[in-house]
Amino acid sequence: MRKTRVAALVIAAAIMAGALSQLPASPFAHNNYPQRPPSAPTADPSTSVPGANPSTSVPGADPSISAPTADPPASAAGTGSQKRTAPNSAVQPANPADPGNTELQTPPQTPHPNAAPGQGNPAITYPTRGTTTLTTLPANPTTIGQTGRIYTFQIAIEGGIKGIDPPQFARFVRETYGAPQGWTSDGKRRFRQVGPGQAADFRLMLVTPATRDTYCGGSFDQYTSCRIGDRVVLNVARWARGIPNYGADLATYRQYMLNHETGHRLGNAHELCPGPGQPAPVMQQQTLGLHGCTAYAWPLRNGRRYEGQLGKYDDPTPVS
Repeated sequence: MRKTRVAALVIAAAIMAGALSQLPASPFAHNNYPQRPPSAPTADPSTSVPGANPSTSVPGADPSISAPTADPPASAAGTGSQKRTAPNSAVQPANPADPGNTELQTPPQTPHPNAAPGQGNPAITYPTRGTTTLTTLPANPTTIGQTGRIYTFQIAIEGGIKGIDPPQFARFVRETYGAPQGWTSDGKRRFRQVGPGQAADFRLMLVTPATRDTYCGGSFDQYTSCRIGDRVVLNVARWARGIPNYGADLATYRQYMLNHETGHRLGNAHELCPGPGQPAPVMQQQTLGLHGCTAYAWPLRNGRRYEGQLGKYDDPTPVS
């Protein structure tokens, strides 16, 4: 029995020695088996790449949205005309008889800063083209003026314009019409603001520059305001920024542009500067140049209608 146990132990020891001889000398040896290739490192998207160009466009970005530019200084008075043609992308209203319901044709672009030198209102921002849908403000029962024909008018503001307080804007319009040197002060006419759905002699519209081109037609400048039919169209770019070198504050320029375009609706044509150093007639195109006159916002002066000779200058329109 004892010899049998000894023999079994000897056999077991031999088997273990044989198994140990097959193990590698190191637990990290590969015995000629192929190794897994190392994984490529994954870039951290939050880490900037040294030497990258920050101006490189991002795939998928909208190339139509561009950085806003400020108005250049107005060209010198009396220079040759620089006629501009309508761009191919200009959008005409789907239903000219109902300008307040034009559908959006192009996406709003980056809002403009509103910093004309020394005066702009930075609280007002607007895209190049707004929604093209206008909101008509509520009526005001006050009759502006004492005697004369009553002109009813609506006030409408295009969607996309920010920083305009509608009641304050409407009050500014009514106070301008009723000012001592305004259109009502000679007793020939009165005004009354009507609301949505009410018949009106004209519609006063505050719109974005590209929408101005849609409604005004004829000249596609995105810079000026206009009167077309029974629409008195005010360009918000001029309302917010005024014009360079006007020689008066922004409130005065706003009174001028309102009185000038309304004057067209009342049947008045463009007029010329009566002489160097004289106030410019309200129907002179003061936005494009004063031609030796000084800025003046009103149709009357010293209680009488203030006018110049009929005519207009061949001034270039600044690029908006």
